[in-house]
Amino acid sequence: MAARISRRILPGFGLSLGFTVAYLSLIVLVPLAAVFLKTASLSPEAFWAAVSSPRVVATYKLTFGASLAAALINVVFGLMLAWSLVRYSFPGRKLVDALIDLPFALPTAVAGIALTALYAKNGWLGQYLEPLGIKVAFTPLGVLVALVFIGLPFVVRTVQPVLEDLETEVEEAAASLGASRLQTVVRVVLPSLAPALLTGFALAFARAVGEYGSVIFIAGNLPMVSEITPLIIITKLEQYDYAGATAVASVMLIASFILLLLINVLQEWTRRSARKVR
Repeated sequence: MAARISRRILPGFGLSLGFTVAYLSLIVLVPLAAVFLKTASLSPEAFWAAVSSPRVVATYKLTFGASLAAALINVVFGLMLAWSLVRYSFPGRKLVDALIDLPFALPTAVAGIALTALYAKNGWLGQYLEPLGIKVAFTPLGVLVALVFIGLPFVVRTVQPVLEDLETEVEEAAASLGASRLQTVVRVVLPSLAPALLTGFALAFARAVGEYGSVIFIAGNLPMVSEITPLIIITKLEQYDYAGATAVASVMLIASFILLLLINVLQEWTRRSARKVR
């Protein structure tokens, strides 16, 4: 009886899968496991004291609150920007399209220094905002501005290809059937864009939570006011409090995983709803 030979479209599947799993383990799983193992060296009382001190809790509120707010702002304005680039032709469109990727290429420290120079009391924009009572640099508002700056490209580049594939004939058909512009956007455009918007939101949020370089310069790093959680972790590491640093990091990891899981569930629900409508 001839031996059955399993043929696959791509040769070397087993070797490729093994290499992928090994690479993923070394780059992602092992470091994450090390964080939780180091945290496990703390007693429950010491762990709770490390992650629930008033100063640390204040950084949680600022980091996660500003990250969520920045991601929501980027969803709104990222959609508007992507729509303008795809649906309209105007002078300088290619330049604007290229500038969107600037936060990707710009070193985070350079971005932080540039934003601080712009919004400082004597900066190009700050000198006009300060007399109006709007202080940006060295405040939580400055943290929000920095997170919006670094997160915008994630939303635009996620939504832009979907908009390009969404033919204008669909919108014209809705209009010919008597739908208003608002109804066309809400019932035709947004359902098709919802998965991409949620993906962009998740990417922008994830980047904002872990952002460090562009924030520390404009934040001012005032305890209980404008101090972010990544800075607390760095401070604990500099004080050789490795267990305390990993404890705070583990809280950030768990919270981020839960939020991203909820977003993924919402994405899947949105996709299924869109398929039913079609």
